[in-house]
Amino acid sequence: MSKFQVFKSTADGQYYYHLKSANNEIIQSGEGYTSKANCLQGITSVQRNCQPERFEPYYALGQYGFNQVATNGEIIGRSEKYTASAARDHGIEAVIRLAPSALIEDLA
Repeated sequence: MSKFQVFKSTADGQYYYHLKSANNEIIQSGEGYTSKANCLQGITSVQRNCQPERFEPYYALGQYGFNQVATNGEIIGRSEKYTASAARDHGIEAVIRLAPSALIEDLA
């Protein structure tokens, strides 16, 4: 089962999420949030913005990736880096398919 893991960074004290696939690989990560409640709201935004047009694929410095953006244009998730565009596209498809029903695991 896919899941969002919510955790608090010891480096900066902010809350983050990782969206992990059933095989425990990180598909997408969130920006830092000042509170757990805000991080959970960020996850809700990720779940509500799982339409193909909400993803911005890119290629930079020899690596492929994508950002997920909310309707206001704010980045709400960033992918891991990929060596091939097909792998990046598979990552986008995985977020679209898995995020809306992913469980939330509170590690904070």
